[in-house]
Amino acid sequence: MGIRIVQLGTPRSPGEGLRLGTVRRPPRGVPKSEFASRDFYDTWLPNLAPSAELMALGQAAQDEKSWNTFRRKFTAEMKQPDASHVLDLLAAMSHQTSLALGCYCENEARCHRSVLRELLAARSARFDD
Repeated sequence: MGIRIVQLGTPRSPGEGLRLGTVRRPPRGVPKSEFASRDFYDTWLPNLAPSAELMALGQAAQDEKSWNTFRRKFTAEMKQPDASHVLDLLAAMSHQTSLALGCYCENEARCHRSVLRELLAARSARFDD
C-alpha cells in the first residue's frame, strides 16, 4: 500500500493501484476511452497540476534559482483549499490502498511531481517507491 510517483504513459507496476493524472491537459491524440488502457491515468486531477502560467515557468527553469522560484510558487498554489484538501485525502488514503500519481515529464526532479511528493510526505503519506 502507498503512493507511487510515475511518468504517465509508462507501463504500470504490479499492484500500482489507481493511477491519477496530475496534469493540466489530457494526453493529445488519445481518445478518452483509452486513457487507462494506454497507461496514462484512470482519473484526472487537474487541480494538482500547476496553473498554465506556472507550468510555463517550470518548463523554462534552466537553473536552480528559477526551479526554486517555480517550487515556491507551486507550493503556494497547493496551499489553496481545493488542492490542500485533495492532498490531505491522498495522504490518508495512502495508508489504506495503493495509488499512483503522475505527469508526462521524464525527469521527476524537474517536474511538479517532486513537489507533490514532498507535500504528501509532509502529510505523512506512505510511499511504495
